[in-house]
Amino acid sequence: MKKALRIICLLMGCALLGALGPVRAAAPRHYVIGFSQCTTGDAWRRAMLAGMQKELSFYPNVTFRLKDARDDSRRQQQQIREFLKEGIDLLIVSANEAEPVTPVVEEAFNRGIPVVILDRRTTSKLYTAYVGGNNLEVGRAAGRYIGNLLDGRGNVLEIQGLAGASPAVDRHQGLAAALAAYPGIRLVAQVQGDWKRPSVVQNLPRVLRAHPEVNLIFAHNDRMALGAYQVCKQLGLDRRVRVVGVDGLSGPQGGIQFVQDGVLTATLLYPPGGEEAIRTAMNILQRRPYAKENVLGTMVIDSTNVLTMKMQTEQLAAQQQDIQRQQRLLQQQRDTYASQQTVLYVLAGALLVAAALALLVWRALRANRRITRVLAGQNDEIRSQRNQIQEFAEQAKVETEAKLRFFTNFSHELRTPLTLILGPVEEMLTSGADFTAAHRHDLGLVRRNAQRLLRLVNQLMDFRKIDVGKMPVRATEGNLVAFVRDILDAFEKPARQKGVALRFLPAEPVMTLPFDVNILDKVLFNLLANALKFTPERGQITVSLQPVPAENSVRVSVEDTGRGISEQDRAHIFEWFYQGQQPGAQGSGMGLALALGLTRLHQGQLTFTSQAGQGSTFVVTLPRTLPAGMLAPAAALPVAPGLAQDEEMVAAPPPAVAEAPAAGFATGEGRDALVLVIEDNEEVNAFLAQKLRPHFQVHTALDGSTGLRLAAELIPDLIVCDVMLPEISGLEVVAQLKGDWRTSHIPIVLLTARSAPEQQVEGVQAGADLYLTKPFNPTFLLESLRTLLGNRDRLREHFRRELSVDTATVAPTQRVDQKFLADLTAIIEANLDRADLSVEDVARSLGISRVQLYRKVKAVLGTSPTDFVQSIRLTKARQLLLDDSLTIAEVAYQLGFNSPSYFSTSFKGRYQISPSEYRALHTTPVE
Repeated sequence: MKKALRIICLLMGCALLGALGPVRAAAPRHYVIGFSQCTTGDAWRRAMLAGMQKELSFYPNVTFRLKDARDDSRRQQQQIREFLKEGIDLLIVSANEAEPVTPVVEEAFNRGIPVVILDRRTTSKLYTAYVGGNNLEVGRAAGRYIGNLLDGRGNVLEIQGLAGASPAVDRHQGLAAALAAYPGIRLVAQVQGDWKRPSVVQNLPRVLRAHPEVNLIFAHNDRMALGAYQVCKQLGLDRRVRVVGVDGLSGPQGGIQFVQDGVLTATLLYPPGGEEAIRTAMNILQRRPYAKENVLGTMVIDSTNVLTMKMQTEQLAAQQQDIQRQQRLLQQQRDTYASQQTVLYVLAGALLVAAALALLVWRALRANRRITRVLAGQNDEIRSQRNQIQEFAEQAKVETEAKLRFFTNFSHELRTPLTLILGPVEEMLTSGADFTAAHRHDLGLVRRNAQRLLRLVNQLMDFRKIDVGKMPVRATEGNLVAFVRDILDAFEKPARQKGVALRFLPAEPVMTLPFDVNILDKVLFNLLANALKFTPERGQITVSLQPVPAENSVRVSVEDTGRGISEQDRAHIFEWFYQGQQPGAQGSGMGLALALGLTRLHQGQLTFTSQAGQGSTFVVTLPRTLPAGMLAPAAALPVAPGLAQDEEMVAAPPPAVAEAPAAGFATGEGRDALVLVIEDNEEVNAFLAQKLRPHFQVHTALDGSTGLRLAAELIPDLIVCDVMLPEISGLEVVAQLKGDWRTSHIPIVLLTARSAPEQQVEGVQAGADLYLTKPFNPTFLLESLRTLLGNRDRLREHFRRELSVDTATVAPTQRVDQKFLADLTAIIEANLDRADLSVEDVARSLGISRVQLYRKVKAVLGTSPTDFVQSIRLTKARQLLLDDSLTIAEVAYQLGFNSPSYFSTSFKGRYQISPSEYRALHTTPVE
């Protein structure tokens, strides 16, 4: 047997040597290149990366590793050090900021690793080679081209890049130096951009209105130049104002295409330098001659050469596609060869393994019989132990369920005595009784601890709902940025008292996605409360929002600078009732566990990172889309519910609804009426103001834009407006005022010198209430204004009568004012249970200021927002009192009253009957 096996092994060895064949030539050396880039977010940097990939296609023996710092210099430093630990052969750096990155670049250079600086220089000369454009020369070339284009005379507006960035500084200096040679050309204004189009669209219109003499706009890149063109087109200046950009990239969204389409007058080529960086890197690695300074040239691309440039770039792209296709075919042939060679190796190895297995099988057969007998006895023992474990698990499950059921029932029982405790305490604290300081302190202590106990009870009930699957998700589409900002507002005061800085860093001003406000409110509140509890004085809490397009999600991060989480606690912090082993403030052990359960219920994820002594970061990842079953049936704007205030944060709850400041409003008589005069002629403006001031309060504006702004801020009782206004005509002012629900109720009188009937019809169709032609009789104007104010009073009474006695909800109609009342009533009814509901909260939900809301409600209904909220609450109380299952105290707290006594007083003051008497009159006793 052994002799036969030796013969088989000898034959297999011979076969293996034949399969291996002759020894091949040594393969070329393999290189690893690391590229640290500040961001891949813009088209220019994507073009840089595409150029690198194109050049790398000629070097299959190179591994290219990319790390994106996303405009974070500290992250870029860390990533470069990671490259050094990984053992790369060459480092390419495109710096976010020059100074922070310089030390780590010098460190790499001193270690003997070649360093290629791409685009943005460091502050040191310790590097192997530099590849990039000359931004100073770009500015000079732009200045020379602008001087020739404008024939030496004109006004230029400059849109700069990110403030302090070296490309922006150099391009501005080059432009200024070149324009100095053209005395007839003035640089009249500058707009600070951030290399992106939205910043230009937001800031440029105001500057253009202030400088209508601008003939040409020079933007530091093509994206901002595109924004400038869109603003000019919107303002009707696209035929007069020329736009010049920088980059000159190819493709449908590049500067070359913009020039060909006539969007830009010209663009200056600023090569990304990706190909040159890889060529220089390979010359360094393969020890070929190279230049240390590789400054890329620039040129102007305009209508004279844009077609040639486009054809060249398209031809290069086609050639690159051919090269890539040939490389793919070559790679396929290499793969085929490698697979065939691998098959030969596998077959040879399989023969050797088969021989060895033959021997092992024979030995295994003998040992297997012996082992089988031993395993049979062990299996019987394991089966018996498994049955015992299952019995113990079932028993533990039953006991756990009984405990949770007890805790849940006990929590429900606690709510009734808590209501009876909080009610009298609130009444005593708000009744104005003459308590001593010690008694008031004790009552405040009772209230804070009762509120804390109520919050713990609610958390325990939420835990039970999650555990049994009884907490549904009712998500509505909303702005997550505004929602998180509202939650942070509740933590500003306690953070300030503790000396902790709060920072809010949303990546975008608006992030719309479906979410359940009740669930997400509890998650973020627990995370923020936990961060505030463990952050020491002079610490910092940072809340950031970051969209993740690749995952179709949004990340909400809560980062603190506390003591961090110990190693032994990290595995247990999400466990129910776990309080940690560290000394310090102890809680219930439910906050983080509840946050995790609610986040998973919302189809999200909750993760954390922590370093001892440096702080912790909790990250909530929310999907941008949810299953249809989780979406609320009625699409409504989410309104953040009231945040339960922790006893460590708020000493006393705010009053029910804060009263707005007293202000007089017109009733058709006296000087209380506020009139806004919009007239561009200063003398006519002053005349109107002089005639109206003895009878009204008067504000004036000299143009339509200022008039619209003042109308939205002041909410006047009446507006007198001229038709012929600069920039925005009087008819456009009327249309915008009537289309905005904040100002739709205001009567408007149009004044004009155009007296033709069709022109008067045009003014009335725009929405004007009265059309007066110049010259006009001041007495007639004054009486007309009084008549309009009297009509407005009667309309206000109509709206008040339209509010039903049995319900405070106004059915929305086509009228703008009635839709405003419907939206206002819906917001109030959605927050009736909030005792701390204020006019600011309602105004914030409507997107206006407190003063604007007060003036609007007062103008439409003749009452204050506070009284309107109280009216809705008392109307709702009449419905709830008919439900015998609710006590009067429960009705009071459900409707946001601080105490049952205050509710009873308010109810009796409105209906001349107490709540208990009302219930007795409208309910029939059961026989």
